Amino acid sequence: MDSPTVLRRRIGTELGKLRASRSMQAKEVAQALGWSASKLSRIESGNVTLQDKDARRLLAHYGVDDPEQVKQFISLTRQSRQQGWWHAYGDALPEWFRAYIGLEADAKKIVTVQCELVPGLLQTEQYARAVIRAMNPMETSEEIERRVDLRMERQQILDRTDPPQLWVIIGEAVIRRPIGSAKIMGDQLEHLADMADRHPNITVQVLPFSAGAHVAMGSSFSLLSFSDIPGSVAYSEAITSSIYTDRPTEIARHEEIIQRLMASSVQPERSISWLREVKEEFK
Repeated sequence: MDSPTVLRRRIGTELGKLRASRSMQAKEVAQALGWSASKLSRIESGNVTLQDKDARRLLAHYGVDDPEQVKQFISLTRQSRQQGWWHAYGDALPEWFRAYIGLEADAKKIVTVQCELVPGLLQTEQYARAVIRAMNPMETSEEIERRVDLRMERQQILDRTDPPQLWVIIGEAVIRRPIGSAKIMGDQLEHLADMADRHPNITVQVLPFSAGAHVAMGSSFSLLSFSDIPGSVAYSEAITSSIYTDRPTEIARHEEIIQRLMASSVQPERSISWLREVKEEFK
């Protein structure tokens, strides 16, 4: 079953298609229903949960009156209001990151660019603990462990029978900066190499210092795509907030940056051997 986050996007996409098929403008639909244009926009982009009464009003406005169709649609909206497994982690999961986990859980392909640290989906438990502790120095050991548990549980999507394609581009600083201890770093680098070596759905490329200035200087982001939802979502985060976008022009820019970084990075096979070489330096 799709996560609530992805269900909201599916529902929004279908409503947008319905509106377009009736040659209706978003502004006129919003006015007819007594809504603000931003409310309809948030519904169609999947950024808010859709209540039954609003769903029924939209369907009626678009002329969808078949009882079975309405019933199925209302059933989807109710599923989209359910909480995902990640909500059990409460305060260990920032509100602005919850949508990302929902998208990640149902993504068909994830491309992530990280200049500072190993992406969460490929972190070892010890590495994750060292990173989380460094980034949250005021939290208790119990709070740190909750965050570590959450990160480890996210990784279960890689063990599914239909795991997402994961393409990772990391800067050379990621594999050389000591995190935790020499052993933790060595184990992390070996884990990265093993995951890329043994799993055909996982690709790792290292962007070397020798590449010099590049198009993603100072940036880290992820681009996610889905099997049954058109378009992609780009995600980037700051210390206390995040940015999501699915605007075609911005997605195209992210895709261009990814292609340039892939070309500037060491090829996947050589990246795997390089990870193991650097691992030996931490011994």
